[in-house]
Parts: sequence; C-alpha cells; structure tokens
Amino acid sequence: MRAIVAHAAKDLRIEERDTDTPGSAQVKVKIERGGICGSDLHYFNHGGFGTVRLREPMILGHEVAGSIVETAPDVTHLQVGQRVAVSPSRPCGACDYCLKGQPNHCLNMRFYGSAMPFPHIQGAFRDTLIADASQCAVTEGLSIAEAAMAEPLAVAVHATRQAGSLVGKRVLVTGCGPIGLLCILAARSAGAVSVVATDLADFPLQTARKIGANKGINAKEATALDDFGDNKGYFDVLFECTGAAAALASAIPVVKPRGVIVQLGLGGDMTLPVQAMTAKEIQLRGSFRFHDEFFTGVEWMRNGQIDVKPLVTHTMPMHDATEAFELACDRTQALKVQLDFTV
Repeated sequence: MRAIVAHAAKDLRIEERDTDTPGSAQVKVKIERGGICGSDLHYFNHGGFGTVRLREPMILGHEVAGSIVETAPDVTHLQVGQRVAVSPSRPCGACDYCLKGQPNHCLNMRFYGSAMPFPHIQGAFRDTLIADASQCAVTEGLSIAEAAMAEPLAVAVHATRQAGSLVGKRVLVTGCGPIGLLCILAARSAGAVSVVATDLADFPLQTARKIGANKGINAKEATALDDFGDNKGYFDVLFECTGAAAALASAIPVVKPRGVIVQLGLGGDMTLPVQAMTAKEIQLRGSFRFHDEFFTGVEWMRNGQIDVKPLVTHTMPMHDATEAFELACDRTQALKVQLDFTV
C-alpha cells in the first residue's frame, strides 16, 4: 500500500508499506480522505515542533475517514462497507490517567503520526489502516469530507468542555485556523451569545464571520481590541489557538476578572503576563487532544448541530502530497486541505 512518509523537513515521500490483517477487535479501513493538520505542517516545514523532532521516517496524518473492508470475527457492531471516521486517540486503558478518566493524558498513548515517543507512532496517511473497532465512529449521512473533519472538531469540543459552561458567555477566539474556526462553531453550539475572532489574515476572518463570529478583527491593527477593554474587560472566555505569546498578551486586557483562558495553540514556550492575570484572577486552562469527544463531534455533525463544510477549502490527490502540504501553509487561500486517497 502507499503511505505518505516524512523523513525530515521538506522531505516528504510516497512509499510502499506492508498491508496488515486485522486482529481481535480490529477492522481494516480503506482510507478515502485525510486532512492535513497543523502538527503535520510542523513536521513538514521544520521536522517537528519544540522539543519534538523526527528521529526516524514517520507516516504522517491523523485526520482520516474511509470505508471498512474487513473485520475481525469478534467485531459485531461494525460491518464491511460502512463509512467511518477513525479516531487517532488510542490510550492504553490501564495506566493511572486512563483509570482516572483522563485518557488524553495516557502514559502509553499511541496517537497516530506522533514523534513524541521513540520509536514514533506511525500515522494514518496510507491506503489501508488497521484500527481498533472502538476507534471507529459510523458517519452515515455525512460526506467523506465532513467525516474527515471529526478529529479537529473533537479538539474544539474538548476545549469547550475545558472552558466550562458557555451558556450566555462572551467568547474571544485568537487565531482562525481550522481549530479556531471549529472553536467558534463549538462555542456557538454550547450556548455562547457573542463570539469575536482575531487573526493576522483576512481570508480566515471572512470565514469566521460566515460561520458565526459576530466580528472578525485583523490583529495587525495596534488598536484591534481596544473597544473591548472598558470596565476591566468584555470577554468571559478566551480560546487561544495561535500558540503565540503576543496573541495571549494582547487578549489579557479584554478578558473579565475571573475569566477563563483555554490554551489550545502549541507554538513552543510562551512568556505569560502573570502579574496582569493574577490581578484579574484569570484562570489559565490547557486543552490537549481529546478522547470521547471524537464521537460527540460526529454526532453534532450528523444531527446538523455543526456544519464543518465551509472549512474544507481544497481537496488534492494523495500523490500530490507535497503540493498539498505547501498549499495548506498558504493562509491567504487555504483553511483545511484534504488528501484524496481514492485516486
């Protein structure tokens, strides 16, 4: 089978790999669509991020969907021919964090396409994938493009859970990449009455306004958030999706006392304005990956609660992977670029 393999920064290759057979409680999925994620782009552009570096060739990808082509005899709730989204989250289920109900912090996590451990966890950008049946969410009624958005949507759903109740809350989202845009959708779905979004590029801001942001502001403007600074701040919750210290620092003056910051963006170490945050009793909460929220996101899409289609701007054949990755870096025209594995 074909697989998209990163060897180093800017060294992406399509290689042949062996095809496996499903074991107990597993299925074989013919991958049809895969979305290029920000972490994939870090491996492509820089060979990693922060202290996480490629130390061996690694198959990329963790946002995938396809059709079941084979099941193990003990799998009874899934059938050949069903289209599924495949969760990349594979916690061990036995470590302290799994037993505490925190599987996204599993000590033995096998998350597709991750260079955090060594040997690396190989990813899902391949023609066929052996997955645990428990990873598969049936996506009946969804297009293949929507099904492949289940993973990034799960990140946003987990972030809304970290924020606490959003009913009646005013929300700021910094960074309108796919995760930021999905946070807008998730926050609206969870009851936010007002959502303002910032970014450095006009194209994603246009999409932010289209999908439900009350206002989209270009953060290049020195006074971008000045209108929201009266009375110690306007926003109850900040979803920080850039990983840039400047974005977080500029938002502190407009977050209310005892407001909540949910940090999703991972851009390396950040210097925080701790004194200002302390004086306003602002809570900083990390949000990392997800687990059961994967299935919640699929249900939200299936029942029409969330529409992710506007975020998928381009689809390219997998054999043009390098060109697709380069396009995904262009924020003037691309949001979510997906790869088509059927051609």
